[in-house]
Amino acid sequence: MRWDKLFDDLESQIEHELSAEELDLQAEEERLRLGRLSLRDRILAIGSSGDSLRIVVGSDQWLSVTPLTVGRDWFLAQLLSDARVAPQYVVPIASLAGFTVLEKNLAQSLPVASESHGRESLSARLGISFVLRDLCRRRTAVEITVGEVRHHGTIDRVGRDHFDLARHEPGEPRRSSAVTDIMVVPLDRLSLVKI
Repeated sequence: MRWDKLFDDLESQIEHELSAEELDLQAEEERLRLGRLSLRDRILAIGSSGDSLRIVVGSDQWLSVTPLTVGRDWFLAQLLSDARVAPQYVVPIASLAGFTVLEKNLAQSLPVASESHGRESLSARLGISFVLRDLCRRRTAVEITVGEVRHHGTIDRVGRDHFDLARHEPGEPRRSSAVTDIMVVPLDRLSLVKI
């Protein structure tokens, strides 16, 4: 009888140690998974769930947005607004100073890696240069934010690491007579593009 009690006690200790070891292993796997998450992954997860977030660009420009499309190094965001047609922004991910998420939505912003990672959509593989080239081709008037300063105009050309903005007054079409100057903007200084 004493032996039965001893073996039951040993069995219980071994099960407890195995359970603790398994929990430690799961915790370590979760830390490794979180260590591989990128900011883009978190924005993509929030956008695919339809949730909104508050982003801060520059030193203190806060916007409440819903991510619509997430590219390789940018995302398209719809401004949360009471207006019927809320503005959309192209946001370079590198320009984010941070974003806030409601605690109830935090788990959704920490996605489990999907197995379809290699079969991403076309927009997920496109860089911000492509988006700017498309705006250039369409001759879309934009308002860009560089640092804390906003500039209005039309994108004339896009290089590998910069673009040219023909600055003119809002509401005016891009005509030579309306253009005040051409501003060459490094892509890594771009904070927002309001469409």
